[in-house]
Amino acid sequence: MDTLKKMKLLKWVLDNIVWFILLILIIIFSQTIQGFNQWGIYRNILLHSVFVGILGIAGGICIISGEMDLSTESVMALSAVVTAYLAGTSSDASGLYLNGITTLLIVLAMGVIIGLFNGFFIIKMKINSFIITLAGYLMFRAVGLVVSGGRGVVGISKDIVVVARTNIGPLPLLVIILLTLYSLFHLFLSKVRFGRYVYFVGDDREASYNAGVRIDRVLFGVFILSSVLSAFAGWLMAARINGCSPSLGTGMLFEAMAAVVIGGVSLRGGIGKLSGVFAGAILLSSISTVINIVGLNPFYINIIRGSLIIFAVLLDAVIGQIRSRIT
Repeated sequence: MDTLKKMKLLKWVLDNIVWFILLILIIIFSQTIQGFNQWGIYRNILLHSVFVGILGIAGGICIISGEMDLSTESVMALSAVVTAYLAGTSSDASGLYLNGITTLLIVLAMGVIIGLFNGFFIIKMKINSFIITLAGYLMFRAVGLVVSGGRGVVGISKDIVVVARTNIGPLPLLVIILLTLYSLFHLFLSKVRFGRYVYFVGDDREASYNAGVRIDRVLFGVFILSSVLSAFAGWLMAARINGCSPSLGTGMLFEAMAAVVIGGVSLRGGIGKLSGVFAGAILLSSISTVINIVGLNPFYINIIRGSLIIFAVLLDAVIGQIRSRIT
């Protein structure tokens, strides 16, 4: 095999390394953990990955563009609270009894507004995206607590709940929605001009500007997409649990970020594929499922999550060094 072919093979391995890690872990789990290798477990893994996976699309697009959105988890939680509050049937809800389509349109519009809010301060006011979206992470969940009065809502419109309880063949509708989103956004980033601009802007801002790319428009679009996806995840979350709770989705941001980086999206921007992010979400979901199966003390979960984030960052650094040598 000549040098060029070896370099192409190595690049392909680096681009898909998360799939190899996932395959190895699945083999290890199926051989060492009793009861793991059955459809019910794999179904639960896919279901658990739905919300982390959607947040992974949102975070992945932002990081590919060279920015960061830490507010996704809180936007999801706020969206779930708003959905449950407007469509709730209990005394803790608003009493409006709105239907699924109306609440979905409302939370998606809310996502657009939040995306514009983030984009304005980051793009027009030139404030670092880490700072603004960290503030959003704190603010938007707090807004949800204000709306709900810190109370959970149990019982929402049946046309919302049915989305989470419907199966199409062997797969839950939620999983099919996740797969559809990944397919659509993969095509969006690879085939649509705006999607290619996201990579271009993340890789080299100056070259993008010189090539006539409207960087402001691209980044506004990125933050709007991120918030809209997060809001949609919140609507689905409300459907999944038939309501909302004050602590809804706590910690999912860190799982989503780990899935993005483990999935091969470089923290330096301009590099990464959503197929890798999907594999990263499945990998993390598999680990969480194993933790539940073996009955590990829940106090260890955040230690494991933190270790995974460190591993993800180290993996990104190592892959980045290897890529720089072969290009």
